[in-house]
Amino acid sequence: MSGARCRTLYPFSGERHGQGLRFAAGELITLLQVPDGGWWEGEKEDGLRGWFPASYVQLLEKPGMVPPPPGEESHTVALPPGWQSYLSPQGRRYYVNTATNETTWERPSSSPGIPASPGPHRSSLPPTVNGYHVSGTPAYPPETAHMSVRKSTGDSQNLGSSSPGKKQNKENTITINCVTFPHPDTMPEQQLLKPTEWSYCDYFWADKKDPQGNGTVAGFELLLQKQLKGKQMQKEMSEFIRERIKIEEEYAKNLAKLSQNSLAAQEEGSLGEAWAQVKKSLADEAEVHLKFSAKLHSEVEKPLMNFRENFKKDMKKCDHHIADLRKQLASRYAAVEKARKALTERQRDLEMKTQQLEIKLSNKTEEDIKKARRKSTQAGDDLMRCVDLYNQAQSKWFEEMVTTTLELERLEVERVEMIRQHLCQYTQLRHETDMFNQSTVEPVDQLLRKVDPAKDRELWVREHKTGNIRPVDMEL
Repeated sequence: MSGARCRTLYPFSGERHGQGLRFAAGELITLLQVPDGGWWEGEKEDGLRGWFPASYVQLLEKPGMVPPPPGEESHTVALPPGWQSYLSPQGRRYYVNTATNETTWERPSSSPGIPASPGPHRSSLPPTVNGYHVSGTPAYPPETAHMSVRKSTGDSQNLGSSSPGKKQNKENTITINCVTFPHPDTMPEQQLLKPTEWSYCDYFWADKKDPQGNGTVAGFELLLQKQLKGKQMQKEMSEFIRERIKIEEEYAKNLAKLSQNSLAAQEEGSLGEAWAQVKKSLADEAEVHLKFSAKLHSEVEKPLMNFRENFKKDMKKCDHHIADLRKQLASRYAAVEKARKALTERQRDLEMKTQQLEIKLSNKTEEDIKKARRKSTQAGDDLMRCVDLYNQAQSKWFEEMVTTTLELERLEVERVEMIRQHLCQYTQLRHETDMFNQSTVEPVDQLLRKVDPAKDRELWVREHKTGNIRPVDMEL
């Protein structure tokens, strides 16, 4: 039906919604979209585009102006005598026999009064109103319009979806957090915000089945769990370093105590000097390990423990913020569906009263039609307002999701880098401690190389000798 033209019957201000098309009575409009729901999109002769109530215009039926639906033969072929074709408010073509008032959705054959495929698709339709027939009970009930909002919010939003209908729309889309995205199996993959980087902002929009139950976990919740788990791992690393410090402190204490032990204190000579140096090296080593434990506490354990002390509290605030946006988005979505149903009811009421007007031709029915038309227009305005509010909420949620996931990504990179740096500091301290420990045993090595048993014997003999006269044998 795109490309068909219509003439406006009543003036329309279009001030109650951001995409309304303002016009006066008698203007010509070229139709661009005719979805279900009673609101069409069109373009005026001055180039202005927008949406307007379908009940405010009259279609101009001219050959070649409205393309036939898929599978239907060209309308350049003349209809049988007595038959006329019209378009329903939903944009569907049907046929009326002006002699018998017989109506059908199927194109009639060359025999007058006989449709091409008689059967279950026939219904009774009233005469022409506003250039086309309308009916409160068509053979095919109008499909409920389905809101389709892509992740990118810069494009104009459709008021509804056209044929083939709701079933195919469901097959081609997937709804996530009340936002409809292309189905990954049937639609091209959307362009990633940060391709080749495996960024958080591209892969956590959908929900994931909870491995511990039958429920689902929001993708953003998974990111929060990742952050909190990282915080817990960091805390456990700090506790591990604390245990390492305790071992060092206990080891240093035992070394210092052992260095004061009096065992073998009476060893003499060069060996005695080496033995004394061994005990002194234990005291030196104890001092080295005490310094190592102190540096572990100040340069590794404490920074790990104090890094982002309020991290968990900040994550809860972030979670509540995103959750509130999702609730608001769901509420806006429900309001759109409610307004859509209300518009459908108002359209049905308008069609019913229009049908009564053609039958009764009473002034009271005309007044009822005016009231019904005003209510239908108001319902359409309400729907447009709800759509605008929904789009605003969806855009806000999308922006906050992208901003927050990128911030979580930055925090995770920062956390990993911080831990890496402090673990490097730990290994550096270990190397320094090993070097100091080596320096404590070097004097011992030097003295051990000087140990000389012969010299030690000489010194001892000189110090402890009692005399150098040997005993004389006795003679008889």
